[in-house]
Amino acid sequence: MPDVLLITPPFTQLNTPYPATAYIKGFLNTKDIEGFQMDLGIEVILKIFSAGGLRQMFGTTKHLSKKANRVNALKEDYIRLIDPVIAFLQGKAPSMARQIASEEFLPRGPRFDQVDDLNWTFGTMGFQDKAKHLATMFLEDISDFIIEHVDPHFGFSRYAERLGMSAHSFDELYTELQNDLTFVDQLTWEILGQCCKAQAPKLVCLSVPFPGNLYSALRCGQFIKKHYPQIKIAMGGGFANTELRSVNDPRVFEFWDFICLDDGELPLELIISNIKNPQPSNPDYQLYKRTFLLDKKEVVYNNYSLRKDYAQKDLGTPDYSDLPLDKYISVIEIANPMHSLWSDGRWNKLTMAHGCYWGKCTFCDVSLAYIKDYEPVAGPLLVDRMEKMIEQTGECGFHFVDEAAPPALMRELAMEIIERGLVVSWWTNIRFEKSFTGDLCRLLKKSGCIAVSGGLEVASDRLLNLIDKGVTVEQVAQVTRNFTDAGIMVHSYLMYGYPTQTIQETIDSLEMTRQLFEQGIIQSGFWHQFALTAHSPIGLEPQAYGVTPHIEEITFAHNDVQFTDETGLDHSIFSEGLRKSLYNYMHGVGIDFPLQDWFEFSIPETTIDPNFIAEALEVQEHMITKPNALIYWVGSELTIEQEGNKSVIRVFSNDAEERVILKSEDAFWLQNFVKDREPRRFIDLKKDYERNLDHFEGFWYSDEMYVMRDFGLLIL
Repeated sequence: MPDVLLITPPFTQLNTPYPATAYIKGFLNTKDIEGFQMDLGIEVILKIFSAGGLRQMFGTTKHLSKKANRVNALKEDYIRLIDPVIAFLQGKAPSMARQIASEEFLPRGPRFDQVDDLNWTFGTMGFQDKAKHLATMFLEDISDFIIEHVDPHFGFSRYAERLGMSAHSFDELYTELQNDLTFVDQLTWEILGQCCKAQAPKLVCLSVPFPGNLYSALRCGQFIKKHYPQIKIAMGGGFANTELRSVNDPRVFEFWDFICLDDGELPLELIISNIKNPQPSNPDYQLYKRTFLLDKKEVVYNNYSLRKDYAQKDLGTPDYSDLPLDKYISVIEIANPMHSLWSDGRWNKLTMAHGCYWGKCTFCDVSLAYIKDYEPVAGPLLVDRMEKMIEQTGECGFHFVDEAAPPALMRELAMEIIERGLVVSWWTNIRFEKSFTGDLCRLLKKSGCIAVSGGLEVASDRLLNLIDKGVTVEQVAQVTRNFTDAGIMVHSYLMYGYPTQTIQETIDSLEMTRQLFEQGIIQSGFWHQFALTAHSPIGLEPQAYGVTPHIEEITFAHNDVQFTDETGLDHSIFSEGLRKSLYNYMHGVGIDFPLQDWFEFSIPETTIDPNFIAEALEVQEHMITKPNALIYWVGSELTIEQEGNKSVIRVFSNDAEERVILKSEDAFWLQNFVKDREPRRFIDLKKDYERNLDHFEGFWYSDEMYVMRDFGLLIL
């Protein structure tokens, strides 16, 4: 029997496991501590969205609304088709695509009102993607029915999220937890009970990354306390790290025994040590790391252990064993290219570096360990872990879940992937900084990078300076061009309502965004309204940013802070216009519309020059190669043919070829460099060339060598 049961409570993602339990299980493996993990969320979803689950669900409904009557009237079709639709979305029945994509196969509830826009939304996509989208709407109709008539807390990737958001007091959650179990609660308890009985762990660890699985984590604790009181319960994850740093309500510990903050490996090891050996002879006796617990009916924060946290290199490879990887559901919810990566396909999750190498943005939680404690993982070790995970999971897609992946480490990772001949697809989050040259982006593409996301935030240089983002709009344009030219999709996070932001700056930011889409250098984006968090520089020193926080007594969660901006603006009035414009821009529609067309109220004219981004893109990268730059060949082998006293190099790419005519000695020197497939410093390459040949610069900056750069000669 395992010592530890690791659980992700309902709900996080449908298409892939949330990685926290896999990370912890990988660490436990290095300590020879036996653990078992389960994604309770996907288990509950599959129980609900099955023929038996729907039959049970429809049997609980009364007094239906007009909107729900259609779904209820077609319930036998929903029950009959749910299992094959789920199998299709799990990738087990691809032949169902044409059936699902046909006009009359699926029952069509209110969600299908948008189906007339399908061709505009998705163009001439294949049957598989079209069927995925229709199948997703089929599930969403059922979901809407559940929310309206069965369980108002339900959501595919969140449950009772409202109760967990800004819950400064535990009162509302505690009251809700005294109520009868909901339909989802009953299924959760049923599945959890089966697992606890089968595994009989000493400790259950509940990973709570978001407000949308907090309530379920409390319900899980409630069940275990009632039916398995001998099992101890620890809670940790992103929600605890950001929200529960001030918890002092003892009622919380009616559901959990421990709340761990920040990196969970050492805190859990110490908890396990105290559970297995609760004796004074144990060197870890009553010594914990960043752990809240109840002592004599009072909440105490025990951080008495002097042991240091483990280095990232010593944490082990994430272990996805036990998880039902073939049961996850790929859906296509909305026509946003980056969001589709989140919901479609299964991704192995890894981290290039703990924390953020920049760590200055004023809206970010830079005071907390998950941001401020920066520690990278070496490229070869990362690729070792990738190979192990491919072997274990059979999946070669990776999502690096970094706060901001460091460019130098991305380069090291890419070169290691290429040198090992590993075929993978990967994507990550970055800062749009000038280190991402055209050649670095081409290297990343060669290694399998398919997409990056990054924060342009407020497309205003004044506000970017206030944010301390370390970039300018002009620089962002040049970097996104480099990624786009390399064939890597670019998603931009956009922000409005930053403190002191004026109406004019909001409209000018939209104009900058319009021009980025007009130039085709970003393909996806998402606007979100600024939120003040307690642990950000603005939250810690609000007066310096023109913000007045609304102070409340904190006994439970503390992160989001309500505030008044000195401008007095209600920035939410821009939400719909920004959303609508961006949706159209992503489809290449309305880019030439006046900005006023997106809003139902009067806005000022933009002050941004209509050619601002176009002119920024005219600035070319500096072509002089630095002495310590790495020169790396990622192209094809070179074929040399003699033509008189010259040599012709034939060079190939996947879709083109070229003839390059050089002096024979230059051609053979270049061929020898390419054969090595080793990166060389420019200064060393220069010395090697000039040892037997002429001046290197004349050769290096020739038109012929610029052709070679187009076919795989990279300067990094």
